[in-house]
Amino acid sequence: LRDYDYSLDLWSLGCMFAGMIFSKQPFFRGRDNEHQLVKICEILGTDELDKYLQTYGIELRSDLRAYVGVQSKKPWSKFIKRKNKQWAVPEAIDFLDKLLKFDHQERLTAKEAMAHAYFQPVREREGK
Repeated sequence: LRDYDYSLDLWSLGCMFAGMIFSKQPFFRGRDNEHQLVKICEILGTDELDKYLQTYGIELRSDLRAYVGVQSKKPWSKFIKRKNKQWAVPEAIDFLDKLLKFDHQERLTAKEAMAHAYFQPVREREGK
C-alpha cells in the first residue's frame, strides 16, 4: 500500500465513467492483469504507455511486451453510438480523456475533476 496514490481513484473514476457514457460495462474487460493491459492499450494506444514506461524507467517483461503489441489510440468518437450519444457530450469526452491517462501526473486531480466544465450544470443548479 505504500505505492498507493489518489490518482488511482481518478483512473478508476475514468473507467466507470467510460462505461457509463458509452454503455459498456466494464469498459476495459480483461480476463487477467495482462489481458487487462492489452484491452487498455487497444483503446489508449501503446505510444502513451511507452512514454509512461520511459518516463518512470519501467520495463515490461518481453512476453508481456509481445502480448500487448503495438496499438494505435482509438478516438473516443469510435465509441459513440445512437444509444449513448446523449451522454457522450463534448464536455464528457474531454473529462474522460483527462482521467484516462497512463501517467498519473497527467491525470486530473480530484479538485481539478470537480472543477471541470462537465460539472458546470451541477454548480449552476447549486448556485456555486
